[in-house]
Amino acid sequence: MRMRVLNIIPKAFRAKGLVVSLTIFVRALLNFVGLAALLPVLYMILDADSMHSNAILQGVYDFCGFSSDRTFVIAVAIAVVLFIVLKNLINLLLYRVERDYIYALYRHLSRRLFIGYFKQGLQFVKAENSAVLSRNINVVCYTFVTGVLRPMASLASEVLLLLMIFISIAIYSPTGALMAVAVFIPVAALYFLIMRYRLDRYGNVENEAQRRKYRDVIETFRGYADVEVNNAFEHRLSLFDRELDTIVNVGRKSATISMLPQNLTETGLALGMASLLCLGSFMDAENMKILFGVFAVAGLRLLPSARAIMGAWSSLRYNRYTIDILNKAKDVEIGEGSVASPERLKFTDTIELRDVSFRFDNGIHDTLHNFSLSISKGEKVGINGESGAGKTTLLNILLGLYAPTEGGIYIDGNRLREDDLRKWQNSIGYVSQSTFLTDSTILENIALGCNEQDVDMKRMEAAIEAASLSEFVASLPNGIRTRIGECGALLSGGQRQRIGIARALYKQADILFFDEATSSLDNATEQSINRAIEHLSSSNKSLTIVVVAHRDSSLRYCDRIITLEKYNN
Repeated sequence: MRMRVLNIIPKAFRAKGLVVSLTIFVRALLNFVGLAALLPVLYMILDADSMHSNAILQGVYDFCGFSSDRTFVIAVAIAVVLFIVLKNLINLLLYRVERDYIYALYRHLSRRLFIGYFKQGLQFVKAENSAVLSRNINVVCYTFVTGVLRPMASLASEVLLLLMIFISIAIYSPTGALMAVAVFIPVAALYFLIMRYRLDRYGNVENEAQRRKYRDVIETFRGYADVEVNNAFEHRLSLFDRELDTIVNVGRKSATISMLPQNLTETGLALGMASLLCLGSFMDAENMKILFGVFAVAGLRLLPSARAIMGAWSSLRYNRYTIDILNKAKDVEIGEGSVASPERLKFTDTIELRDVSFRFDNGIHDTLHNFSLSISKGEKVGINGESGAGKTTLLNILLGLYAPTEGGIYIDGNRLREDDLRKWQNSIGYVSQSTFLTDSTILENIALGCNEQDVDMKRMEAAIEAASLSEFVASLPNGIRTRIGECGALLSGGQRQRIGIARALYKQADILFFDEATSSLDNATEQSINRAIEHLSSSNKSLTIVVVAHRDSSLRYCDRIITLEKYNN
């Protein structure tokens, strides 16, 4: 497991991990010294004369010039309390190093996974379940650092402390050490043996149920109208309840398991004390008192330490599934976010597709095969064809969202390279059948990707006017700062599409791509949107427009229409 965990941690964090390991060792050492500091007090409680018979205590007594046993006892007690307070403060400072490391790593992993998934491209995103990707980014990364790495750190610290305590007991009293081994090892071994595979299973079951529940909730709210009209909520609720029952049942079992370490270790300590009392008849009273006291102090520290070890181990087993998920994600090329460069790719003459073929990763046949197309600057080109002919695929290739399997895209005679995709996409505008809208204001949706303080308001007003949104925006109490709800739920279909057009115009794109932008609208709204696009075309002769549509009415203003046919090979 250790190597698989290490494989997840980026190299930049591994050096810092050594510093954290050092703080874990120092904390364990401080906890041990803190326990040892209680021994002088124990000596004086169990045997008042021990301060003079013990060489160390007597040496401190003489060195500090004490003349009263009472004063010496008070001074030792105060010193021990102050030391414990100081030790705890240092422990807190050291723990901050561990805490900051854990959460910095979480931020790094979550952010890189988000970027990595996004950069896999449109094919990857469409093939995966968005609820699963979201859970991996938001939940799995957090669970890994808090449910795996933090317990590993706790486990290391407590094991070190346990070894120090055991070695000290063994040096002072081999009998006491053997008794501790005889009591705690069987208890821990029994717990690990019984729970090992059970915890793995519970963790996997709970994770899968959480994924399905998360997916069911998202799908239900996303399809609210269909769910309600088709009276499907009861069925959706039954799916939700099924996963909820699984999670609750697993939670009950894991909650019971979490109590076992405390119960088992307390039972072990009681057995150890009882065994010492039974051995008392074979030892003199003074040695018996000291041994019992040492075992009691050590046991009081051994108890939470053993409990912490069992708890940390349980957390590791329960959350082990995160290691598998994040190791699998290592196969995904995860990179840092690219700089949002505003640079554009100059387009003055033609866009060409030369002998382009495209096949999906899991496809058997090409969707497009040896397809060539040339679009001149300022031209209005329509693309139609039957379903499955590759219209949207062709558009996604032009948008740079799909890379051709063969052939290439040429801008003004120069092949479009991967390094130039960002510049190309900065030059184009895109309006889809279902315009992407965020749960924010009209202004933020039109100036997508811009901070409000960076928005050019003159450009914004011009884009709104050109998209025929001015009258609608003026009717709103908060104007362009009106929130539109999730996916633009507070807008009509036509208004959503007009915001998409305004977004492309605000961007001052050289080429506009429309993908079935009016197919889901009623006839009147479709005609209104088409008139807006036609007006854009006639008022800006240098603007290049590519329109994918089923209806001929949406292509009437185009200079030419290309009809795609299914490729059968």
